[in-house]
Amino acid sequence: MLLNIDTATEVASVCITNNGQTLAFAKNENQKEHASFVHIAIESLLQKTGYKLADMEAFAVTSGPGSYTGLRVGMAAAKGFCYALSKPLITINTLEVMTKAAIDVCGKKEESFLFCPMIDARRMEVFTAIYNVHIESIISPQPRILDESSFSNYMISNKILFFGSGSNKFKQMQSNSNALFADIKSDARTLGQLSEESFYKRKFTNVSHSEPTYFKDFHSISKV
Repeated sequence: MLLNIDTATEVASVCITNNGQTLAFAKNENQKEHASFVHIAIESLLQKTGYKLADMEAFAVTSGPGSYTGLRVGMAAAKGFCYALSKPLITINTLEVMTKAAIDVCGKKEESFLFCPMIDARRMEVFTAIYNVHIESIISPQPRILDESSFSNYMISNKILFFGSGSNKFKQMQSNSNALFADIKSDARTLGQLSEESFYKRKFTNVSHSEPTYFKDFHSISKV
């Protein structure tokens, strides 16, 4: 029994899974409301399912990259539950969650097929990585400024599916026939599939030392 929290991107979502099956799910598409949404949504899910927080065997959260504020909201909630209830924490990279969703949509592909999730990081920069069909990292998660030649070496002998909020700007500059594009969404239910695997493999994160993967420092502009 796992509680999964995904607040890394524009849409925040939470779900309760039992043996990988979603029992209850809620989402909010207003990014400015992530902080106010999470705890109210979790309380609603518990009421619907009849379970308590103490019934959860672990808490899972997308660890980034993504929205600075969103990542802090999700991580704080998950760590708070783990501290209070002495339960393990599972953290999954956002780009892995996105890739799992893409694989679920696309179905079985040949071994040479690659997946490239992209999260918009403003201007021509994205947070991205490349994974194979087993969600094994070919290019590790990183910030990257896009240009016409980005990933060209990998497209010589591989078809690559690009998706996510940052993929549209790459699509506009790309004409390689091995570059494929799709609108694929992931949420806490996708996270729940990966967190289930992590739970049985005992792949837990140290609660005290876990921090979101930001990649970029947060900058705010204050008026004097």
